[in-house]
Amino acid sequence: MNTWSGTWVAERLGVELAGDERLRGMLGLALRRNPKRAHLLVSNVLGKHVPQTPSVVYGHGVELGRRVRELLGDAAAGRAVVLGYAETATGLGHSVADGLGAAPYLHSTRRPVPGVATAGGFEESHSHATSHLLLPEDPSLLAGDGPLVLVDDEFSTGNTVLNTVRDLHARYPRQQYVVVALVDMRSPADAGRLEQFAREIGARIDLVTTASGTVRLPPGVLEKGQALVAEFEAATGGPQGAGRTAGPGARGTARQAPTGPQPPTDRITRVDLRWPANLPDGGRHGFTPNHRTRLEAALPAMADRIAAALPATARRVLVLGFEELMYAPLRLAAELERTTPADVRFSTTTRSPVLAVDDPGYAIRTRLAFPAHDDPADGPGERYAYNVAAAGFDAVVAVVDSAADTPALHAPGGLLARLAEHTPHVLLAVVPSYVPPVAQDAPERPATMLPEPLRGPAFSSYAPEEVGWLLQDLSDVTLEAPTEEREEAIQSGGAHYAESLPVEYQPSEQYQRLFQNALDASAARLAHAVGVVTETVLAERSPRPVLVSLARAGTPVGILMRRWAQHRHGLDLPHYAVSIVRGRGIDANALRWLAGHHDPRDVVFVDGWTGKGAITRELAQAVEAFEKAEGVTGFDPEIAVLADPGSCVRTYGTREDYLIPSACLNSTVSGLISRTVLRADLVGPDDYHGAKYYRELAGADLSVAFLDAVSARFEEVTEAACAEAKDLLAADRTPTWEGWAAVERISEEYGIHDVNLVKPGVGETTRVLLRRVPWKVLARAGAGADLDHVRLLAEQRGVPVEEVPGLPYTCVGLIHPRYTRGATGADGTAVTR
Repeated sequence: MNTWSGTWVAERLGVELAGDERLRGMLGLALRRNPKRAHLLVSNVLGKHVPQTPSVVYGHGVELGRRVRELLGDAAAGRAVVLGYAETATGLGHSVADGLGAAPYLHSTRRPVPGVATAGGFEESHSHATSHLLLPEDPSLLAGDGPLVLVDDEFSTGNTVLNTVRDLHARYPRQQYVVVALVDMRSPADAGRLEQFAREIGARIDLVTTASGTVRLPPGVLEKGQALVAEFEAATGGPQGAGRTAGPGARGTARQAPTGPQPPTDRITRVDLRWPANLPDGGRHGFTPNHRTRLEAALPAMADRIAAALPATARRVLVLGFEELMYAPLRLAAELERTTPADVRFSTTTRSPVLAVDDPGYAIRTRLAFPAHDDPADGPGERYAYNVAAAGFDAVVAVVDSAADTPALHAPGGLLARLAEHTPHVLLAVVPSYVPPVAQDAPERPATMLPEPLRGPAFSSYAPEEVGWLLQDLSDVTLEAPTEEREEAIQSGGAHYAESLPVEYQPSEQYQRLFQNALDASAARLAHAVGVVTETVLAERSPRPVLVSLARAGTPVGILMRRWAQHRHGLDLPHYAVSIVRGRGIDANALRWLAGHHDPRDVVFVDGWTGKGAITRELAQAVEAFEKAEGVTGFDPEIAVLADPGSCVRTYGTREDYLIPSACLNSTVSGLISRTVLRADLVGPDDYHGAKYYRELAGADLSVAFLDAVSARFEEVTEAACAEAKDLLAADRTPTWEGWAAVERISEEYGIHDVNLVKPGVGETTRVLLRRVPWKVLARAGAGADLDHVRLLAEQRGVPVEEVPGLPYTCVGLIHPRYTRGATGADGTAVTR
């Protein structure tokens, strides 16, 4: 009868493993060299510490994935994303994703990658290395609302899962999580914590495991375990080196690392796998169903190349993966197992320090120690391969990624040399380390790590995948000031308009009816313009653009363009909102974040409309200054807009000056987000510009209704919009800047002598009436329903509307040039009341 590989620890520490009949077959016990936990549950089927048949390792993960699919149903499973934990469960999580079907996969990592910033992170409190990073190449991977499947090798206390869900749910809330593990070893109290947490966040959390049980620990087990480890290490001359190691009370013989000459590493055989170009080596940055298809097609030929390099006499072969690199070596091992007569086993190296004892009742019989060879972010240190020495392998195939193929790997005392001490044949197969293209060209990140974008529902009423706000939340700061006070301060030079906020306009029932009528009348026209500008961007600017809206008027337009790309092309484009302030430029920290996550050449700035072109010029100057200061190149400052009545840009949906209903309202049609704020006491040099989220206005929010009304018309306008975009691409769209010339002329004709006080176009005029102290409104003679809301606002504020023949815009709003509290517009009927 075989001895259970947990007997030795159970007898000496009084640790009990209780559970169903499969538990002891799946788990053994060992002692950690860790001040936080004495024992280690050693999986016999994970392929980490114990070499196991690849089909067994892979089969356990695939079967768990199939069970998750049964739990979710085909529809929900098709929207699921799988997240595995580094380092032990990276291969298991990937196998679960395979069993689930067409699910994309991502695993956490402890290896930062220059140019790729985190989409999240969390702590594993009991681990020897706690910090987990999430580094998806596509930031939207975690932003969907489908089920998130979290995979770990064991579910012991639930702390790691709680930390993960807490972090991700705050960024990307969803309705369902599924926790998957080989074994569920929680206590009843820990099980209750998970259920309570699910209720707190209002989400469903399911659990799928292969076996379950509990570990019963006697009082003082941590101290006893530490003492036992110290006793064994003292008997063997300190922390163990390589080979078999034993100590007092162990059955078997202690064997220290060889002290003679190191085996030459020039007999290491390097195998060229011919790994497919641009195929990720694993899930560190995401692994899609398309990647899976490419890997499946390439596996047989890669395994054949390994088999051809093995000696004909090799009967027992180990494929040894490298820390987080588990899945690729596992699949190669499984293919070797399927196609060769050899007894193939699989395991990987690890960071985890564990005591080795040569006893059949102990899970870790031997240990190889060697220096880290991948230039880790946390500095040099020991790494380990367990149960490899003296295991009778005729050949070991070490599979590492190219980041780990360093001189330290090949040096005396390095991994290859240690393996060569214990097997006559060592093969080295190197998988190219996949680095997302953005990371290769991106500048170094600043010393201050910039926060990830804010997303709804924590910030804004938009869905989290529709826009990420590169802003800081100033919701708790009082920034609003009466309109007349703001105007006096701005015009006197005592304050900048971005240092405070106007009081949010609350529309009357009559005004809301005007908005709805305008939306009903213009939705198809807006949808057409959205289609034209999006098709132009895709054809001329980038096939996979990164949409960056200028907050806040550009944000609804950016979301609509993103929706069009999904509707027409099936593209899931990243979309962000950033702040730009006239006279102060664009938020440089937002540009730094964008340059660190995306190729600047793919960035397309988006705004709602142009007036006289002031922001167009502001952006061009700001981008030029940023690139000179930062050494970053590639940003194209030309804005893509829905409407370009001022003829300021080449990329637009129309050059007509008509009502865009989102201009009628403030935050209640812009995700409940305020104008952006830039004030020295609130925004430091390493901060994003600020904005407020008006949660209290949720009852009046029309943001999503506006988007849905326009999106609903996409299908009917698709053909015409695509045809017009094609015509525009062939046309001369050179900006004439006729809007700027008109503004200069009006400024002089009306004795204003300041172009900043002349706001041309329907959108800008509306802003004047909502936020500033207007003097008068100029309306093109014969302008119709597009100005209904303007006329109503002007009436409410006592502002005259003057019809002007031949006006190049539908209307122009004039801010009072010599503002005093007695000026027109501050007579007690102000709209901010």
